[in-house]
Amino acid sequence: MINKPKFWDKKNSKLLSLFFQPLTIPIRINNLISNIKPKKKFKKIKSICVGNIYLGGTGKTPSTIKIFDILKKNGLKVVMGKKNYDSHEDEKIVLEKNGKLISDQNRTKVFKRSIEKNYECIIFDDGLQDLTVDYDIKIVCFDSLNWIGNGNLIPSGPMREKLTSLKKYDVIFLKNYNEDLRMILNEIKFHNPKIEIFKTNYKILNIEKFDLNTKYICVSGIGNPASFKKILLDNKFQIIDEIIFPDHMLYSKNDINYIEDRARKINAKIITTEKDYVKLSKLVNTQIDFLDISLEIDNEKSLIDLLNLKLHE
Repeated sequence: MINKPKFWDKKNSKLLSLFFQPLTIPIRINNLISNIKPKKKFKKIKSICVGNIYLGGTGKTPSTIKIFDILKKNGLKVVMGKKNYDSHEDEKIVLEKNGKLISDQNRTKVFKRSIEKNYECIIFDDGLQDLTVDYDIKIVCFDSLNWIGNGNLIPSGPMREKLTSLKKYDVIFLKNYNEDLRMILNEIKFHNPKIEIFKTNYKILNIEKFDLNTKYICVSGIGNPASFKKILLDNKFQIIDEIIFPDHMLYSKNDINYIEDRARKINAKIITTEKDYVKLSKLVNTQIDFLDISLEIDNEKSLIDLLNLKLHE
């Protein structure tokens, strides 16, 4: 595992991006096949896919859980779905903690198992680029702090697909507002005037657990560590140091020792994400705390109306 290259999010790093352009060919071919190849749509169950076209750190998992909660409250027999990846065990644990989950080696099997269990709707965490299956509703997640980075495809940039692909999607979840939001909204609507955009933010559910007068070191191995740190700072945590690991980090006891030694030297407590905590806590009875968050959606009633409309077409 490696950290995301810094030049991916710098529009002025054109030389490095150009160097990697030839290596984007497999991604371009995959996207071309995805656009022209017929995909299977399962008529016996309604489906939603929450994914991204920017690689990592866009809030797919909290968004999946939020939609699961919305549909469950509306009386739908709903389940979450995820394709098995060994490195994504953290996401599976978080999903299972928050609701029903079916996972398997491919999404077709997840669909079939969901139908066998008589679920009415399945919400996939990730899968917009799957070449075999299609969904009734496709939701793309973005973080406005990074937006599309330099706009280039992997490995020249952080994009799984070009922004032009927005024309085939239904909804955008956009977290973290910033001064460029109007530009972002205009760019989205240029590519798909009909797409629905919902602004989102995170609420800390266990804020009362923490003493905000205490100094903290924040630790994360996620796609967008800056977003995690921003949540902490926005909620008045005193962050005096930060340790960033690669996304989906597979921690060892040596890593925990390193984290705890570094915190001890600066007399700080340790705080991490829930995804990181489920892996760290498996190794040792650690003193690390995690931030329990939920996604909040501006104009949630409009989203509920949209979901009900599309799921009953």
